[in-house]
Amino acid sequence: MSDPRDSSELAYEQPDDQRPASAAAPAEAAIDSGPQRRDPYAAFRFANFALFQVGWICAVIGDQIMEVAVGWDVYQRTHDALSLGWVGLVSAAPIILLALPAGHLADRFDRRKIVVYSQIIRTICVLALAILSYRHDSIGAMYTVLFIIAMTKAVGWAARSAMLPALVPPAVFANAVNWNSSGFQVSAMIGPALGGMIVRWNVPLAYVIAAVLGIVFAAMMLPLKIRYQPPKSEPATLRSLAVGVRFVLHTKIILALITLDLFAVLLGGAVYLLPIFATVYLHVGAVGFGWLRAAPALGAVVMGLLIAHTPPFKHAGRAMLWAVAGFGVATIAFGLSRNFWFSLTMLFLTGALDNISVLVRHTLVQVLTPDAMRGRVSAVNNIFIGASNELGGFESGVTARFFGTITSVVAGGIGTILVVILVALIWPQVRRFGSLSDAKPDDS
Repeated sequence: MSDPRDSSELAYEQPDDQRPASAAAPAEAAIDSGPQRRDPYAAFRFANFALFQVGWICAVIGDQIMEVAVGWDVYQRTHDALSLGWVGLVSAAPIILLALPAGHLADRFDRRKIVVYSQIIRTICVLALAILSYRHDSIGAMYTVLFIIAMTKAVGWAARSAMLPALVPPAVFANAVNWNSSGFQVSAMIGPALGGMIVRWNVPLAYVIAAVLGIVFAAMMLPLKIRYQPPKSEPATLRSLAVGVRFVLHTKIILALITLDLFAVLLGGAVYLLPIFATVYLHVGAVGFGWLRAAPALGAVVMGLLIAHTPPFKHAGRAMLWAVAGFGVATIAFGLSRNFWFSLTMLFLTGALDNISVLVRHTLVQVLTPDAMRGRVSAVNNIFIGASNELGGFESGVTARFFGTITSVVAGGIGTILVVILVALIWPQVRRFGSLSDAKPDDS
């Protein structure tokens, strides 16, 4: 889907034992041979991506099971919306504090090893949650472990995001982004549904299963053959850490898209309040809660399949603006609903529309960024997007505590629509941006 005009910044590094002496690999040669029938599964022709994707799906399923268990566990023990908000805050703080140093690490060291080590530590922490849940230890102890888990997420996230372009050649990177996003959403659909059924039976078991799936991801990373040559050593000064920030500020289209996603996610953080909707308003219990958590992912999966089998957006910027506005409308409708199936449908729509936003933003962030600073730029993206997910949960918990759950969700949807209008006015280049295939590194 994406065919950058200048791929020098995005060289696909094929392992030496797989690189032909005088010709491109057959799959890559076919991709670069000129006009041909679109291959919706082009990224899976490359073993590195296929292995990574399988492991990543397992990890996300585990994370989603863990998040369902945490949300249900905390709310059933406290019956307090603010307690759910604190989960978001302790998960956001490490991402904000560590994202830039993590990005520097991702640009200096072996990204695959960073992902593996962070995943192992994360798995140990998830097992600790199982013990805390089984013993009914204090909520404060759970918050402490969640804080450490968020630290591992901050460190591993930048390396994992920056590693993705090395798994496939530039010509199929947008296809890889779409399937990576769709794989995440498939996992985010399966994980909560499984999590809801498991926590109804045994909450500590949910944490144990999540830990096992995390180890599977680490194991799948080991056989990947990625040759990464870090640039000349650069000390971790404030100037070097801030390279990603300066690049984002300089590249206005990236700044606009990140800002749009930041406030949309921050204001539309209804997911953290789903235990309340499932219990108080929709009366569907743990299993229904799991399906509510799974609905956005199901919508994203359906949208991902549609995107993979249809031509690229001719007006990607405009498509993203409409998608985020639609996300806001669906959020408002969900907040006002008292019918389980209608609520499920609205959450389905939020996921479908959000996937359009994810595809456009993530493709441009990676394609427009030189490889030498991709870890640090990914870190900035993670601060904006990753932390906003968690801070959105905190914001939702606080506003629900003081103004009511319904008001919190509806006001968030209205705020999302207003942000779309402001971004369209402040950064007109978003409205004018055309096909993702026109994206190329910013050399200015």
